[in-house]
Amino acid sequence: MSSSYPCEEARVCIRPSDLVERQCAQRQGLRADVVALDQRASFEYRYKAPYDLLIATEQAERDDGETSVEGLPPSALRSMSGKLTFVPAGHEFRGWHHPRVETRVNYFYLDPRSPQLADELRCSEIEFRPRLFFHDSVLWRLAATLKNERTNGGGRLTHDGEALGLMLGHELARLNGTLAPPPLTVTRGGLSGWQRKKVADFIEEHLAEEVRLSALAGLVDLSPYHFARAFKQSFGVPPHRYHVGRRIERAKTLLAEQERPVTEIALILGFAETSSFSATFRKTTGTSPTAFRRSLA
Repeated sequence: MSSSYPCEEARVCIRPSDLVERQCAQRQGLRADVVALDQRASFEYRYKAPYDLLIATEQAERDDGETSVEGLPPSALRSMSGKLTFVPAGHEFRGWHHPRVETRVNYFYLDPRSPQLADELRCSEIEFRPRLFFHDSVLWRLAATLKNERTNGGGRLTHDGEALGLMLGHELARLNGTLAPPPLTVTRGGLSGWQRKKVADFIEEHLAEEVRLSALAGLVDLSPYHFARAFKQSFGVPPHRYHVGRRIERAKTLLAEQERPVTEIALILGFAETSSFSATFRKTTGTSPTAFRRSLA
């Protein structure tokens, strides 16, 4: 099958396009693209862009087809389920596929020129090597977690997604054998006492704001990568999840004030819409703000 067609966006282009269902979310330097092809019709795909691409194939089997990454021999592997593929920026990825089952695949695009990857890992200076249909348990777990960090709406990854993207770049550099030395290390116990207090106090003072991972890391003189790992070790959850949890605890206090409208509480806590506040509250507590207020009464 021919795949010599242009692709308007810097993402894997799949033809026929009407076979594809996509769910996308992004943050600075990272894009997650969850793709499903429910029909068992033949399709072809192609990608070439200035972004590193990690492909995590959850389910894919074919009766016929071929896949190639520039710099490697093509593969006619029939079952790709549970396998990873890495396409370095500027390399071409292409192929065609006559599926035996419905296809589920996750694409993660990393911009090697983004500040967090360029400054932290110097990814723009690394000559990454392509890899086709391989296994790596650490990368697979990161990809699965990153997929689950996609927001339900709005097309933006959470702050956890930002930290996971940084870890993804770190593991790709490790896999490539060109991991840059870390600028700073942390103790095995996570953050020190003064670091925990400084970060926690800062989050409490900025509950209604979007707090960047790099800003939190800068408070305690750590790189974002090491800070994210140390924070989770100290608090038990990633920074963004902790921030959301503290916002919801503050919301519970405000909801106890029966005369204060839910809409006003949402605005106080930095939610642009009451619906997004209610969705976050329900996801965290298992109940709606209104139901929680009734339970207090």
